[in-house]
Amino acid sequence: MANSPSGDSMIRRLMRIISSFDHSKPAMSVAVLAKRAGIPLATTHRLVNELVNEGVLRREPDGRIRLGLRLWELASRSSEVLSLRQSALPFMEDVQAVIRQHTQLAVLQDDEVLFVERLSSRDSVVNEAKVAGRLPVHVSSSGMVLLAHSPPQKQEAYLLRNADTVDAGRLRRDLAGVRQSGYAALAGYVVADTTGIAVPVPGPQDVIAALGVVVAAGEENIPATVPALMTAARGIARAVAPE
Repeated sequence: MANSPSGDSMIRRLMRIISSFDHSKPAMSVAVLAKRAGIPLATTHRLVNELVNEGVLRREPDGRIRLGLRLWELASRSSEVLSLRQSALPFMEDVQAVIRQHTQLAVLQDDEVLFVERLSSRDSVVNEAKVAGRLPVHVSSSGMVLLAHSPPQKQEAYLLRNADTVDAGRLRRDLAGVRQSGYAALAGYVVADTTGIAVPVPGPQDVIAALGVVVAAGEENIPATVPALMTAARGIARAVAPE
């Protein structure tokens, strides 16, 4: 695989281009894309043209570039996350019918929590978690649930990599509390005046996802919300279990 002068492989450069798109920048000019990806403009032009020809990227009439449907099509054909999402939706709808704010499903991805589905009501509170969006693990109730049920070595590796931004002693105590109580509840960590509550979705060996809600602060009703989430999480676990 040919490398660039900087040592990046072709695959790495393509991934940097694709990964430059997010909710804050769903479309951009090639010049902006080159800057965000850290790739020379001439190289970015060439790679973008190839990706547009393959349908992985799409060129708007004004010349801006955005992700193409081909990328979604390929990812949807055999994605474990898609199967998880489809299995979880009926149970998430049950929770959402009661909560009427935000109900979301997330998985652990590197040092972040990746949200794979979210249901919301018209008058829901502000929620920074978006489908295909990420948040740091330790600021999200879903992230805390997922990290708390990860192997100890994975937790320690996370603490080591994030030593400059987290209090290791406090986070260890918080994770232990999540394991003991069976749920995580974080108030005002991402958006003031909101609370996130999440529980683990168990798998045959490890926790496979986190099921959570985001509600207005003061309306958490933990005694009712946590059992509803746990019931739905068990239903999801049964739905995705191999026959």
